[in-house]
Amino acid sequence: MKRSSILLFAVPGLLLVLSGCGRNTPPAPAAAAVAPPPSPAPGLSAVAQLGKKIFFDPSLSGSGKLACASCHSPDHAYAPPNNLAVQLGGPALDRQGLRAVPSLRYLEHTPVFTIGPNKSVPDSDAAAAPPAAAADVKVAAVAKNTQASAALLAAEANVPMGGLDWDGRADTLQNQAQGPFLDPNEMDNKSSAALLDKLLRAPYANDLRQLFGANVFSNPDLALSEALFALARFQLEDPSFHPYDSKYDHYLAGRASLTAAEARGLKLFDDPQKGNCASCHIDKPSHDGMFPPAFTDYQFEALAGPRNKELLANRDPDHHDLGLCGPMRGDYRKHAAYCGLFKTPTLRNSATRGALFHNGVFKNLEDLLHFYVERETDPGKWYPKKPDGSIDKYDDLPPRYKKNVDVVDAPFDRKHGAKTALSDDEIKDMVAFLQTLNDGYQVNTKQENAPN
Repeated sequence: MKRSSILLFAVPGLLLVLSGCGRNTPPAPAAAAVAPPPSPAPGLSAVAQLGKKIFFDPSLSGSGKLACASCHSPDHAYAPPNNLAVQLGGPALDRQGLRAVPSLRYLEHTPVFTIGPNKSVPDSDAAAAPPAAAADVKVAAVAKNTQASAALLAAEANVPMGGLDWDGRADTLQNQAQGPFLDPNEMDNKSSAALLDKLLRAPYANDLRQLFGANVFSNPDLALSEALFALARFQLEDPSFHPYDSKYDHYLAGRASLTAAEARGLKLFDDPQKGNCASCHIDKPSHDGMFPPAFTDYQFEALAGPRNKELLANRDPDHHDLGLCGPMRGDYRKHAAYCGLFKTPTLRNSATRGALFHNGVFKNLEDLLHFYVERETDPGKWYPKKPDGSIDKYDDLPPRYKKNVDVVDAPFDRKHGAKTALSDDEIKDMVAFLQTLNDGYQVNTKQENAPN
């Protein structure tokens, strides 16, 4: 899904994101009970082991019941353990977030946010170093584009790319982790000082002193920074955040064979006239062979998912989640060409998710794929009608931003009433292939060696 225009590029995913607004939702099982982390944690540095303790600690929330692991469950590919469109947080775990919580897996090669020439993902499959090379680096500085201007935004050759969260606003894993701790709809600490007080009383407070100095708590900013750094190190060092052990990974390594349906699905995934998915969700290893495919090009695109009525924020007709244009980042709010653009997420483990798209409006891959191929050919299936009976196409975008939606690339290039790019059977084959991206595949030597 490519074109040389900044009007395109993306839908989403990343990190400890619950953020949003809305209150007094009916009680729901937003978070599973948090089990203590296994101990010891062999192979992790002392800093990463501290980060693991922080990750599983619900006492760091205002409710005392919500840990990072509550919404990023290790048993669910570090994604939510339920199918809620958005997760619940706050002091009573009844405040609704704004966006679907993405998985924390496969973030280690995410480039920093930049705006630059439209090009495919770098040969290294990332601008960031792999975990082993980054072990001694706390934070990668973000190459912020301070020259962004109307002239730059009008240049079709420049596109946004990288960063963490659905809108790329976080510079690093370390900086990103701070947001959920302080968000009133998430972990609900009233201030950095309140979070620091919880860390000071945590059973691992002495770990912070031993690792970062006996007087670390005398400098609040330093103590909080080191705790967030430990969280980032846990995510970078622990293999469970980037196992690369799906059936597709084994297939690329020659250890597994695809079924007929999976092979057909892969062909459709790659076909620029059919699924055309690989143009944004890169399915080949890096050119140098160092990194497996991330199934994202880290770029941004406007795909105009339907407005999700489950979100309380959407009861306000004037509320719109515009991705790069806000409401959760403000530096591009005045740049109309970026409104409605969200970052392309990895498709790894997407078949295990109960909420897809930035607003969680889709509950499974089959529905999402039907939307992709029917958005233009049968928009009345996906969008409501206006009072005059016409279809309110792209109903989650204000009219002035609807021109940003991708109508050029397959499968979005079809006209109303035209044949869809994928048939029902082809969509089933695509889903079969996408299921090969689920982690934890066990190779059956006898089965793999059996004749087809």
